[in-house]
Amino acid sequence: MPSRSVKILRSLALLAAVFAFGVVMFGAFVRLSNAGLSCPDWPTCYGKATWPQHSHEIAQANEAFPDRPYETHKAWREQVHRFLAGTLGMLVFALALVASWRRPWARYAVIVSAILAAVGVSMYMRGEHAVSSIVSAFAIGLPLLAALRLGRPGAWRISVLAFGVIIFQAMLGMWTVTLLLKPIVVMGHLLGGITTFALLAYAALRFAGVSARDDAYADLRRFVTVGIVLLVAQIALGGWTSANYAALACGTDFPTCLGQWVPPTDFKEGFVLWRGVGVNYEGGVLDMAARSAIQVAHRIGALVVFCYLAWLAQRATRRGLRGFGLAIAVVLVAQVLLGISNVHFGLPLPVATAHNGVAALLLLVLLATLARTQRRHDDAMFQSL
Repeated sequence: MPSRSVKILRSLALLAAVFAFGVVMFGAFVRLSNAGLSCPDWPTCYGKATWPQHSHEIAQANEAFPDRPYETHKAWREQVHRFLAGTLGMLVFALALVASWRRPWARYAVIVSAILAAVGVSMYMRGEHAVSSIVSAFAIGLPLLAALRLGRPGAWRISVLAFGVIIFQAMLGMWTVTLLLKPIVVMGHLLGGITTFALLAYAALRFAGVSARDDAYADLRRFVTVGIVLLVAQIALGGWTSANYAALACGTDFPTCLGQWVPPTDFKEGFVLWRGVGVNYEGGVLDMAARSAIQVAHRIGALVVFCYLAWLAQRATRRGLRGFGLAIAVVLVAQVLLGISNVHFGLPLPVATAHNGVAALLLLVLLATLARTQRRHDDAMFQSL
């Protein structure tokens, strides 16, 4: 019978994972509806904790930010996303605190990290950007150090690690605005959200006891790990496609691109990761050949991931994990169909948002499969923690 603290951790991890999935989905909605710069400052929105709603507030906002006229239908989306992300941060803080509670030094590290994160935001708002970055770096580093030295099973360490990741994710959110949608930052912000969700989901799975009694599935574990790595790489490539506005670079043609099997492409230009500071990337800055190269690379990546995960689903089924294999296959097919629909129907917002969500679900299924191949915690230790 799990101890009371394990039950609390299980509930917190599950709640945080579900909430993180919602934040990932809403973040995709914000990005895909071109609302990423609808609040030109951070963490406020035109200087307000919420967003301008009355006519005099809107007039003041337009006067303060003449280069970024206020758009009522977009600003609320960005600021609500920030509120949701902040709420998730509080949930992860609570999870990390409970996971580290019986190690005083680790508990203090988590608390000090939270204080430093708040101080870093305050300094940033006062314009002390350099000092804010240094303080924030310490805020990120403390949970990472605590996780490494915690001396407890993986789920506990992951719970503490997630707090450092979400602080870094907040910084990526800040840089997304201040660096004007720089593609490498936008892609990093997407990966940060996916990483946060993955860590919380895996911790929840382990706290819930998803595991194997012995090492019967040990040979399958490495194949599942490879599948996770390939999927994360493909998610990153999808983020790069979205950040460079290359989703429709091939028009609405599939499987051809612009009516050709080998369209004009510029892979060298399409995969320049850093282009300097001060450029507004809203709408994209690449020519059609570079964008087509990104889209073609994303399609090739999708084919590789589809073939590998289809094989993995079959292998898992044959090894006795039929439910997991079937889940991989079903979610994989759904994701591919959503990707094709994005192109065929011209990137409709509901389909594009769902494409992001199902990618996260596919990662969840793989994480659950990985947990199922790993040996269960020693029962006596699990009950006493």
